[in-house]
Amino acid sequence: MATFLYRLGRRAFRRRGLVALMWVAVLVGAGVASSAAPAPPEDSFSMPGTESQKAFDLLDEQFPAASAEGATARVVIRAPEGAKISDAAGKDRVQDLVADLRAGPQVASVDDPFTADAVSKDGTTAYASVTYKVNAMELTDEARDALTAATDGAREGGYTVETGGDAVVAEQEMGGTAELIGIGVAAIVLLLTFGSLVAAGMPLLSAIIGVGIGISAIGALGSTLELSATTSTLAMMIGLAVAIDYALFIVSRYRAEIAEGRSPEEAAGRAVGTAGSAVVFAGLTVVVALAGLAIVNIPILTKMGLAAAATVGIAVLIALTLTPALLGFAGKRALSRKDRKAPAGQRAAAKPKLGTRWARFVQRRPVTVLLTAVLGLGVIAVPAASMELGLPDEGSSAPDTTQRKAYDLLSESFGAGFNGPFMIAVDARDAADPEAAADTVSERITGLGKAAAVTPASFNKEGDTAVLTVMPKTGPSDVATESLVHDIRSLSGDIEADTGATMLVTGATAMTIDFSQTLDDALVPYLALVVGLAFLLLMLVFRSVLVPLKAALGFLLSVAAALGAVVAVFQWGWLADLFGVDQPGPIMSMMPIFMIGVVFGLAMDYEVFLVTRMREAYVHGQSAAESVTTGFTHGGRVVAAAAIIMISVFSGFILENDAMIKMMGFGLAIAVLFDAFVVRMAIVPAVLALLGTRAWWLPTWLDRVLPNVDVEGEKLHRELGDTAAPAKPAREPETAGV
Repeated sequence: MATFLYRLGRRAFRRRGLVALMWVAVLVGAGVASSAAPAPPEDSFSMPGTESQKAFDLLDEQFPAASAEGATARVVIRAPEGAKISDAAGKDRVQDLVADLRAGPQVASVDDPFTADAVSKDGTTAYASVTYKVNAMELTDEARDALTAATDGAREGGYTVETGGDAVVAEQEMGGTAELIGIGVAAIVLLLTFGSLVAAGMPLLSAIIGVGIGISAIGALGSTLELSATTSTLAMMIGLAVAIDYALFIVSRYRAEIAEGRSPEEAAGRAVGTAGSAVVFAGLTVVVALAGLAIVNIPILTKMGLAAAATVGIAVLIALTLTPALLGFAGKRALSRKDRKAPAGQRAAAKPKLGTRWARFVQRRPVTVLLTAVLGLGVIAVPAASMELGLPDEGSSAPDTTQRKAYDLLSESFGAGFNGPFMIAVDARDAADPEAAADTVSERITGLGKAAAVTPASFNKEGDTAVLTVMPKTGPSDVATESLVHDIRSLSGDIEADTGATMLVTGATAMTIDFSQTLDDALVPYLALVVGLAFLLLMLVFRSVLVPLKAALGFLLSVAAALGAVVAVFQWGWLADLFGVDQPGPIMSMMPIFMIGVVFGLAMDYEVFLVTRMREAYVHGQSAAESVTTGFTHGGRVVAAAAIIMISVFSGFILENDAMIKMMGFGLAIAVLFDAFVVRMAIVPAVLALLGTRAWWLPTWLDRVLPNVDVEGEKLHRELGDTAAPAKPAREPETAGV
């Protein structure tokens, strides 16, 4: 592989104009296709095979008129203290509000609270349900402005009016702040690392082009493949981070080769042949981890994973082709002025670098460093044992938002369970008496004594399928509400035996239960698939059994600590104000498994980039201890810079309004912090120091079976006539920072 990539790097360097023009053309083409494509769809959850999904599919089939996808808004109005909505003045105010709502653009219907039985028992509060002709993404500014104007006008005279529903949520748009922050911090880190504006600009330029192509492609295919805006955001989050890092490693190796006296073209070829090989395998681990999310069989998670994996794939291709082309334009200007003036092959200073000193310190005290790191991460991971999973609803919105206020008003006036009702679908097509079957379902649920109310059954036109609504006594996230779902489902067997009808439970809480169960069932197979494939990849890279095993165990430790930090901040509320968490609550159900997939790929990035340098030194004749020091001398500061860039990119997404993006940004940032600076920088050298030469042990029979992909460039060095690597590394360009 190293030989092939060496030739690819030299070819891209020589034909830099053609390569750059090709990628710009791809970017423009993808951008034009994206701008001409319809708007992406909204996020939607579907879980094939679960009971809640079967119920939704049944209702869509049997109640087609009720399955319209128009946006909705629920406007809650409460009378001033001492007055009632049911008074004459209150009725007039409600009628005026309903009239104003009906006059708004794109409105399909508005339910009058007094005819829809939507007035609280104490007569103080009512709500009007608004249905629009289009979905939330297609609502115009005029429609939203009309909704706001209607609610503002109804507040006169001391009335409280708040609004919930997806018509309101859709107004929250992402403004690109996260991306700008990430790119800004990355630029500073790259400038401090390289000491050259030209060298700092190349990873940023290649990353922007690569991510631009990926995001534009997602936008172009969004309506066709049903890829939502959230899918694009997560792909950008991951793609931007890895794209900068991959280019960073190749540019850094190029500078090292130039400093050793090689010509720019030769340096570019060697950089792509060695660091590029690490980029390929690091990218493969990320792609495997992200694409492996398909095993969960949740469409939205699969789409997010595949879209992000495709973006990472583009980032790898960009790094291997566009980066050496840009180096062709830059030449020796990729070095700082001081490095350009220094004689080739000489070190700029006799004082060892920070990475060298740290590696030697760890090797002197490996047990102390290992125990401190493991115990520290173990303590941080403790909150993960108390993690509660759920799906976001308006009850988790910030307390000062109109959605949260509407949610609270409804809970106070209509009961805690009003915001989390269950829908009971009764398929009576095989029942002798469908109406009797529906009555039996209602009686059995009422007999449990745990429901606040059960509405009468509503039948479809054919009269063979009914739907009932169950109002629990407790809130959507309450344990008692979840217990009620299980209790209702336990009745289905007896009901089918007695009536011939099939009963299915769905609704927000039922969906959350099924969603969590689906993820729990898929977690072990997912980990087995991803970790197993990555283990094989790393064995190919390192020609070792213990090094990949150490890498996998280190990942499990870092991701456990990251999940513990997420629980402490987003569920327990520790330091919530610092991270902009308005309302602590359950962790989103898809967060753990998606985070595991992403973090595993990123963790293997650092493992490959750092340990490949060690393996290369070991293969070229250095001792096990010397190879660890050499790896940190050459790669420590670059890995640190890459980690800081990733942390800054992910941290920028903490500023987003979307709760899922905010939580994901924090989780990925803290996971990279733990994995790069604790696991890879402390635990890895400590374990390698304790193992010594045994770290590179591989059974003879396995060595014969495994293909030699030559990531460390041993074959390439032989072909180029290089001598064995010296015990001490040759001079590398200085850095002003990391």
